[in-house]
Amino acid sequence: MTPAAPGKSRAAEIAAGLKAQGIEAPAGAAGVLDAYLALLAEWNRAYNLTAVRDPAEMVQRHILDSAAALPCLGGTRMLDAGSGAGLPGLVLAILAPETRWVLAESTGKKARFLAHAVRTLGLGERVSVHAGRVEDYPDTAGFDTVTARALAELPQLAEWLAPLLAPGGRIVALKGRLETARKECAALGSGWRSRINPVNLPGQAAERCIVVLERESTG
Repeated sequence: MTPAAPGKSRAAEIAAGLKAQGIEAPAGAAGVLDAYLALLAEWNRAYNLTAVRDPAEMVQRHILDSAAALPCLGGTRMLDAGSGAGLPGLVLAILAPETRWVLAESTGKKARFLAHAVRTLGLGERVSVHAGRVEDYPDTAGFDTVTARALAELPQLAEWLAPLLAPGGRIVALKGRLETARKECAALGSGWRSRINPVNLPGQAAERCIVVLERESTG
């Protein structure tokens, strides 16, 4: 990522990047995202939560990449499967204050970071952490949207996450190359319809896309 211009804060870089994506961030959200990156960089030194070490690079590869899924969300009750360091779930929770989230993460050090970040950033009223496998989450109501980033191929995701969806719910999967996403969509079993949205992030050469999966109507 191009270094910030002299005198320009990282929060301002985040705000500018979101605006370039057509995302109108809530007041103060860029500052909260900046604080989240500071926490992530601090914990990363000891616990190796993400391979990206440079906070400036994290803006592009973590914040803006996660934010690209915002227009694909539906409803207000959300689950982030295999949340890792909070990507994309924690980023999306900050950008969509009307939503409530469960961040599911089975790796202990990552789940502890998520719990710490949720407390530190003041998100505890609408964001909780499930320290365990997403398949084991004890839920009966179902979620409007379940997100996943680099967790598994689409057929496996559909199998794991279908029981957690509310009627009319969707899976939003952040993926890489379009060709790979198309092959995974083709391998889905019957009963699913898919939509692939290419993602173009300024300054990022890697090909990215977002796949939205919804159950086909049986009526």
